This record gives sequence, C-alpha cells and structure tokens, in this order.
Amino acid sequence: MILKCIMNSQLCLLEIENHIATVTLNRVQKLNGLDMAMFYAIKKCIKQISKTAEVRVVILKANGNDFSTGLDMKSVMNKSSNVFKLLWKWWPYSANLAQYVSVGWRRLKVPVICCVQGRCWGGGLQIALGADFIIANPNADFSIMESKWGLIPDMAGSLGLREKMPLDQAMKLAMTSQNFGSEEAKSWGMLTQIASDQDAAGKALAEDLMQKSPDAIAAIKKLYHRAWHKNDAWLLSRETLLQWKMIFSKNRKIAVYNALNPSPKAFKNL
Repeated sequence: MILKCIMNSQLCLLEIENHIATVTLNRVQKLNGLDMAMFYAIKKCIKQISKTAEVRVVILKANGNDFSTGLDMKSVMNKSSNVFKLLWKWWPYSANLAQYVSVGWRRLKVPVICCVQGRCWGGGLQIALGADFIIANPNADFSIMESKWGLIPDMAGSLGLREKMPLDQAMKLAMTSQNFGSEEAKSWGMLTQIASDQDAAGKALAEDLMQKSPDAIAAIKKLYHRAWHKNDAWLLSRETLLQWKMIFSKNRKIAVYNALNPSPKAFKNL
C-alpha cells in the first residue's frame, strides 16, 4: 500500500511505499545531467524525506540508460550567478547547494541505497557517494571528471570516497579524470555490490533492512558514520574555498579549451 506519493516533478520523482522512499532522477533527455532546477529538486526530496517519519529506507536511482553524466556545464555556466548559487554558504563549515545533494543523504537517519546504471560521472558520482550503499550494474561507467575542466570535486563526495578507497587511488582518479568500470570500482571498495539488475538488488537490500529494528538501524548508521569519519565540516569548507580559487585561476580556461579542442594549449606555471 502506498503511504504517500509526495512529489512527481519532471526532474526528480519521490514516492514512499511501505516505508521505503524511492527517489528517481528523471532528466532522461539530458542523460540526467545536473542543471540548477535538478539541484533544487534533489534538495527538496532530501528535505521532505527528513521530515517524513514513516521512511525507514531510501532507494536512490535514475530513469533512462544513465544514472547521471554530471554537471550540465552549458546550462549551469550560462549565468555567472549560478556558480554563486551553487557555492555560496552563510557559514564556511556548512554545506552549500552543490554539496548538499551528496552530504544530505549522509545526514538522513535512515540508510540510503544508490542503484547505478550506465554513466555515473562527475557530479553524478558525487551524489552516489553520499549514499550508504552503492549497487551498480556490471556495465556502469564511472569518472571523477572535475579536473578535466580545471576544477576540483566540490560536491562533498570526498566524504564518502575517503571512507571507501585508499588515498593514492582516490587521488589518481580525481587527478586523471579517467573512466573506470564496476569491477574496478568494486575492487577499490567504492561499490557495495555488482548486480545485473541493480534496482532489484537495491530493493532486496531495502527489504532486508526493513526486517530489522528501525531504532537499531538508525543508531548503527549514526555510530558508524561518526566512527569512520571526522572533520566533515573542515572538508566542506576547504572544498568550497579551493573551488573558488580554481574558478578564478589562470589555468581553468586553458583546461576547458583543452577539453574541447584537439590541439591543447600549454598550462601556465603555478
């Protein structure tokens, strides 16, 4: 029985059925690329779930062939004010809009399961890393893509990444923007599980968690998150500060040019 069907927007669907909240990215025509409206829609979903006592598990997934190809650069960068809206925060140690769509899942009391298919790039991977569990299709393709554009990963996915992967591997992926598949991601600890039907596997895990005391599940999430990580506020502040520096750096425009043209320009010295 459906308890509530709260939101059915074009960009982000939220349905709560039998205590399971299912959030579905739904900008299929743009490969679930993140524009400003999608950032706000995801934030609204997280806020609504946090206020809904009936929810005991969250499943995060996407319609279409791809989970998300990341930031829709053309849409977001067409207004300089969008960058300010994404990065602005009233307190350095809080989460801005760009960070909230990842860190917001971590702050929910209930476990969050992310089901990934197809491309999961850049901001899409940052969102997935905010989940407690990531289940991916064998054909999923991942990339920490920000350095390709002369930027740094600044959507709080680093919080999840540091808990899942060795430092050298995380730095290599972030610095090179290389693509990697599900088997590699699983071997590094980024994925919880690989499944041919990631949505069915996510639902099965959710049903398993539903058989346990919700008090115990919530307490375990709180305990383990505190035990496995620290200095979250410092990381959130440093991400934003460094990203502002990247945006105004002399090499960012060169990085964008090189990403779009076959004849690269030389970078300037630090």
